[in-house]
Amino acid sequence: MIISASRRTDIPAFYSDWFFNRLRDGYLLVRNPMNIHQVSRIGLTPDVVDCFVFWTKNPAVMIERHSDDLQKMQTPFYFQFTVNPYNKIIEPFVPEKKIIFDTFISLANLIGKERMIWRYDPIIITDSIDFNYHVKYFEVIAKKLAPYTDKCIISFLDFYKKTQRNMQAIPFSDPSLEQKLELSRKLYTTASKLGLKLVTCAERLDLSEIGILHGKCIDPNLIAHLCGGKVLAKKDKNQREECGCVESIDIGTYNTCKHGCLYCYANFNREIVEKQASLHNPLSPLLFGELTKNDKITVREMKSIIEKQPEFL
Repeated sequence: MIISASRRTDIPAFYSDWFFNRLRDGYLLVRNPMNIHQVSRIGLTPDVVDCFVFWTKNPAVMIERHSDDLQKMQTPFYFQFTVNPYNKIIEPFVPEKKIIFDTFISLANLIGKERMIWRYDPIIITDSIDFNYHVKYFEVIAKKLAPYTDKCIISFLDFYKKTQRNMQAIPFSDPSLEQKLELSRKLYTTASKLGLKLVTCAERLDLSEIGILHGKCIDPNLIAHLCGGKVLAKKDKNQREECGCVESIDIGTYNTCKHGCLYCYANFNREIVEKQASLHNPLSPLLFGELTKNDKITVREMKSIIEKQPEFL
């Protein structure tokens, strides 16, 4: 099985101690977001987990505390690392860009560039962040990161209700199809010059004429390469129709990411995040809080989905 860690929160930034404690114990517990008293017991041992996919904006703490643990991991893994051109108004608690660049480079040097995927998403258009802004700063970031990654994933802002509410003080707009195509062409030109493969994330927009294909963040091709075998997994039915990811188990919890990004679909508001984060115990099998008498634990059935290639003498 593939473990997503996590679309719901930034485990490398805020909960890496908990993750490696759970990895040593060989399991964790995760609540069902739709029924909090329904708890799944997820195995983390190499016989059932084929790959970990980490999602992060700042894994500095994980690198500082757990670089040895990362290098010793028996299960393959890779990182989805978001680096955007936004300021503290939109991404209030993401460190300044120089720190993020240094962290990206440090992680790439530690684990290798093939396990580093740069995410430039979501693309937000406002009065002050126009197309020329994105063209300029995409190139600035790309030049910094291109030696340390082979791929960049882009997507345009999705107008979730949470996103619209959290960004109501910012005059953002939904660009037209023609505008999206023109910006995508310019980003593709920059990426190509720097040797970066550019793909989209969960986009209905077909950019194949430009050279930008639909991507898969939980990527069976990369996982097959890292694992040395074919990935026997279907498209993840729990994701949007436009999402190309194969099925995985997410071990995160909504309303626990402390970056405070206004566009985030995984947080309801800052007060709930602070309350839930305060209940985090790195020694607990749950990401936050403790079990109650009303909780029902179900052991998740798991097995490897990798078909190993035969070895020839």
